[in-house]
Amino acid sequence: MIRILAVVALAIGAAATASAQESSQTAAANFIGKDGKETGRAMLTAAGKGVLIEMEVTGLPKGTWVAFHVHEVGSCDAAGGYESAGKHFAGEDESAEHGFLAAKGPHAGDMPNQYVGADGTLHAQVFNSFISLDDKGTAVRGRALVIHAGSDDNRSQPAGDAGGRLACAVIE
Repeated sequence: MIRILAVVALAIGAAATASAQESSQTAAANFIGKDGKETGRAMLTAAGKGVLIEMEVTGLPKGTWVAFHVHEVGSCDAAGGYESAGKHFAGEDESAEHGFLAAKGPHAGDMPNQYVGADGTLHAQVFNSFISLDDKGTAVRGRALVIHAGSDDNRSQPAGDAGGRLACAVIE
């Protein structure tokens, strides 16, 4: 009887450990549009050297390129135009400049522009090798994903001349 209980306890412990490891390897973020209503979702998965972000967001400008970044603060206040999300997440190098084409760039939270389809829906898979979900200095859990109104020129400071913030999601 004691052996059976020990085996059951081991199995439960192993399942709990596996579940905790799996949850630490993934995160979710629900996008909120300018009207304050949910418009989409992103799933983030830790990979060997970065994070894969898979997302679908609706209600965006049809047939346009939009900027997509990780911002410093995990706050998405629609009434304030998502300024509550702060600046772009720089990562471990606070002296980094914004943009892939900047001499001292990019920020860890800089990502390529994304194309919104004719129906106003953005479907994307983006891999960012500069971030992690939980590793000190590069962690994005608790920060925000932001979609901007225009495309990022990848060099203007501090934010690539990407325009207003259309949608925001806290990474949980």
